[in-house]
Amino acid sequence: MSLDFHLKKVNMAKESMKAREVKRAKTVAKYSAKRKALKDAGNYEALQKLPKNASPVRLHNRCKLTGRPKGYIRQFGLSRVTFREMANKGLIPGVTKASW
Repeated sequence: MSLDFHLKKVNMAKESMKAREVKRAKTVAKYSAKRKALKDAGNYEALQKLPKNASPVRLHNRCKLTGRPKGYIRQFGLSRVTFREMANKGLIPGVTKASW
């Protein structure tokens, strides 16, 4: 195993963490209408009986390529590290390094 492989592996999120976020997003989408109806009715007891992961507050933005949870740039859906690498290589259209 080379050093380059090890360094790339460190920057990647575990597949289980990425899968967990996808599962949460599906659960939020599944229960969104029901949550809205219960909130409008003011039925908080029934709202508490829904799964915890049905709440959109529990979603966390992750980089689309590496799954990194921190340093997320919403406009591009990438982490700052991935964004910088891709921008320097010219892989993101319209993004150039600032110079003045």
